[in-house]
Amino acid sequence: MGRKAASALDYRELARRRLPHFLFEYIDGGSYAEVTLRRNTADLEAIALRQRVLRDVSAIDLSTELFGRKMAMPVALAPIGLAGMNARRGEVQAAKAAQAAGVPFCLSTVSACPLGEVAKAVSDPLWFQLYMIRDRGFMRELLASARELDCSTLVFTVDMPVPGSRYRDTRSGLAGAPGLAGGLRRLLQGALRPDWAWDVGVRGRPHQLGNVAPVLGKNTGLEDFFAWMRDNFDPTVSWRDLDFIRSEWTGPLVIKGILDAEDAREAAALGADGLVVSNHGGRQLDGVPSTARALPPIAEAVGERLTVLADGGVRSGLDVVRMLALGARGVLLGRAWAYALAGAGERGVAHMLQLVAAEMKVAMALTGATSVEAIDGSILVNDRSRGDSV
Repeated sequence: MGRKAASALDYRELARRRLPHFLFEYIDGGSYAEVTLRRNTADLEAIALRQRVLRDVSAIDLSTELFGRKMAMPVALAPIGLAGMNARRGEVQAAKAAQAAGVPFCLSTVSACPLGEVAKAVSDPLWFQLYMIRDRGFMRELLASARELDCSTLVFTVDMPVPGSRYRDTRSGLAGAPGLAGGLRRLLQGALRPDWAWDVGVRGRPHQLGNVAPVLGKNTGLEDFFAWMRDNFDPTVSWRDLDFIRSEWTGPLVIKGILDAEDAREAAALGADGLVVSNHGGRQLDGVPSTARALPPIAEAVGERLTVLADGGVRSGLDVVRMLALGARGVLLGRAWAYALAGAGERGVAHMLQLVAAEMKVAMALTGATSVEAIDGSILVNDRSRGDSV
């Protein structure tokens, strides 16, 4: 199916077939009843574009620049925890595909592959995503590693002072199933996917949180993933902590997890270089607005002061164009690359990015926008940049 996939969502079905149940549910699910998860896609799909005709669209340019780096198109691969379990040393494969496509790859703090392993596999600088962790000394070490490995951009996630309640992860056995019983349950699910069991389960070792393994010691199994997050993410985090981040990081700083224009103004006032309008893919607080609803007022409030990015519900190049028209300057792809990685490894991620680029070109041609800079509220049936409802 990898070679025949016509869209990113085709890879979702292949991922479902190839991954153990607990891993598929982890990348596919959201929090609580998953209302926001569904809103992210539904509200974005509802954005109507103005089709224009008789315009010279023979030359479509997808290139752009973010944080001083030229990019082949205005997308980046978003940080995804445990993504390395979707394919053998999965984050390395995805980073290679991103580099070949000319777009950034952002590595999660809770990746399977450590930062050093991924950075050595590519020549382009990585983006690195960081959570606020109770142990500031450990944070300093992570940031020092990111600097030493020439990471270009720090993405500081602020919408996860505590992990969200994700029912699917409990039902599947990934969360809330410690000890021998939980391990046997996951082992059985893995055995039911023999291709994955051999390629990832056996050949893809070690299976651990690569960046935090030094502080986990022997407790590096999957059963420790949620426990580590619960015990180590800092619920006292506040805007004052940006001073700490800035003291340790001098490069571009992007605040991820903004849904409110007031918070966006605060981020701009405190000197952030960019922000990501995001509800964590519907995986934190259920019932909050979709990104498509939250983005326009935030872009209007701070778009002239910092770089506004967005994620959530993006499954195609058409969705990327919609996000840009709503006010984003770049889009982070999350589940789209996780599905593709699980479905066909590096080749799948590369193909997914090719599909996104082709879909963007069609959408731009049929709206009369021949460059990324030309994509704005004027290509919408109702100009969402003015804050019209979705």
